[in-house]
Order: sequence, then structure tokens, then C-alpha cells
Amino acid sequence: MGSTPEFVTVLAEKTVTIGQDITLSCEANSSKVTAEWKKAGDTLKCVEGKRKVGNTDTKFYLEIKDAKPEDEGYYTLSLSNASGSCSCSAMVFVELKEWREVEKEQEPLISTLKSFKICSEEVRELRFLLHGPVGAGKSSTINTLKSIFEGHQFLNCLATNSDTVSGMSFTTKYQKFSTGTLPFAFYDVMGLEVGHKGVHTEDIINAFKGHIPDDYEFREDMPIIEEHRDYITSPTINNKIHCLVSVIPADRLSMMSEDVIKKMRNIRAEASKLGIPQIVFMTRVDKACKLTSEDLGKIYQSKKIRDKITMCSNKLGVTENCIFPVKNYHNEIGSNEQLNCLALQAFTQIVYSANDYINRWSSRQKQFE
Repeated sequence: MGSTPEFVTVLAEKTVTIGQDITLSCEANSSKVTAEWKKAGDTLKCVEGKRKVGNTDTKFYLEIKDAKPEDEGYYTLSLSNASGSCSCSAMVFVELKEWREVEKEQEPLISTLKSFKICSEEVRELRFLLHGPVGAGKSSTINTLKSIFEGHQFLNCLATNSDTVSGMSFTTKYQKFSTGTLPFAFYDVMGLEVGHKGVHTEDIINAFKGHIPDDYEFREDMPIIEEHRDYITSPTINNKIHCLVSVIPADRLSMMSEDVIKKMRNIRAEASKLGIPQIVFMTRVDKACKLTSEDLGKIYQSKKIRDKITMCSNKLGVTENCIFPVKNYHNEIGSNEQLNCLALQAFTQIVYSANDYINRWSSRQKQFE
């Protein structure tokens, strides 16, 4: 009886661009084995002109010609004989051609936003409401944007460690966070949860309609009602939300509860009736994609991130060009220009979307004058 198969060298992770050839290889302690290649659990077969598997003595290899997006994946080689078996695996990343442009320098983006003027003198500031499931990174998103504008790490907006989130919302109040002298304000709410826990969808709807005051304490047992002493009965345009921002964690998208997704779709439907623009910030991209984690500048060359955007679009019913993948500051203590540019590009979109909403409101007001 021969010896149990063992690897002398194992498969190595590969990153290739579209059109490149891929070669995965490793070496075993014997050639007298049965070799089986799999991708994501499915057995691979030789395909003439595309895929070839084989071995030269104890060296085993897989060759893939002309890499395509669908060639990205997790590859495994299993070796077996009468004495036993062993396996090793490696990830192959296929970098796409950049499918969305991103600014490489933050200063032009910051300058544009700092010189921004709201189209109506009646509106003091553009107001953005961030909502989404618990642990998605709503508070961290606000921290990140304020850090960029203030030039230092901003930590006053308390946020949970979303890697160890307990499933309970840390935010309990309707909190407003301004951006210094800039005419922008963020509003943070409790996270959405399954069933009757977390923020009520009615509270979010009342918030963007302008009925909920700053620092209102959310209650899980019931949403705010008109009879509540703090309920704003006749909200002005300055009480209302001008852009709804859905915050979704890229790495947990496939695991999101259908109940939470349904709540988000219902909230979007009500916002649409009022003409409120809606943008999605897809956070935690570094947790969802190793390629992006190692080089944030390749985020728009990542097949996994593109697939996540498509999945998000399908789940929420948002068009893909309204979904922006971002990374928030988490364990960094210094500034990261790539991270800042992604956040600023997404923020610029909600600023212009909110301003368009104000412009439409202003036009309607003039019709009745």
C-alpha cells in the first residue's frame, strides 16, 4: 500500500485581468493518485481551448485560457489513493475593466462641496436621513463624512463595532449631526430589525415628512402619533428630509432578513410618493471582497462588488447607478484618500439629488404665488 497523499507545495491565490491566462499549480509527494479539480464545489472538466488539467510527475496543474469574469472563484484540488486523501484550495480574482469612474483626488470634491449653494434661500440646510439594518454602519458613515470635512477623526457620533454587533440598535434617538458651517445635516435613526423590534417604519416615514423633532426618543412598542406632545403637525420644508439614504452592509447582503428588506422597500415606496430622492450607500466593501480590502482603488474592477451592487438593486428595487459602494473609517487613525474619494463621490450625489428635490419644491411654490 502506498503512502497517504500529501502536498509538498499548495495552490497560491491568483489575481489576473480580463484576457489573461490563469495557471494554478502545486506539488504532491506522489504521482500515483487520483486528482480532481473543483470550482465552488463543482467538478471541473477539460474544455478544449479553454481549460486543461493534468500533471507532470508529482506536479499538478490547472490552466485556464483567456480569463473571463465567470472564471473568478474558489478552486480546489483533491488527491486520493487507497491510503487516503488530501486537498488544497486557492481563490482566483479576475479584475474587470474599470466599470465606473472614481475621482483619485479628494481636494476638488471637497472644494466643490464647500462652495455649494442651495438653490432656494428658504432652505437653510439639506437634510439627509440614514436608515438601514442594525450594524450596517449608519453612524459610522456620518463619522466618516464629518472626519473628512473636519480634517480629523470625528468620534462624537457614537457607533457600535459592527463586527460584533449584538443585533440591537445602539442609536435610540432621532439624532442630528451638522457639518460645521456647511449647509448639510445628517439624521441618524434606530436600526431596522426583524418583527416589532428596532425602529418602526412609520417613524422613519414620519421623520422624512418632517413630523419628528430632533432628539426624539424612539419607542419599540409604538411609533409616534399625532397626539404626541412633540409631534410637528405643520412641518415646513426645513423640517423635512430632502434625501433618503439606505445604508446596506455588502458582506451581509445575502443574509439580510426578508422582513427587514420588506420594511426598506415599504419605506422607499412612501418616499417615492413624496418625490424624495433615494440613494444607497453599500458599506463594509472591504469585508465583502478581499481584492477591495487589499486595494480600495480597485473597487470598480471587482466582480464581487459589481455582483453585490446587482444583488442590492434586485433586493431593494433601486437602480444600480444609485448604489455607491463605500468604506467607513473603522480602525484607521490617519486619513485615507481612496476611502475619502469614495465617500465624497457618494455624498456629492446625495447633495445634488437633495438640491434637485428642493428645486422642484421651489418651482411648485412659485406656481401658487
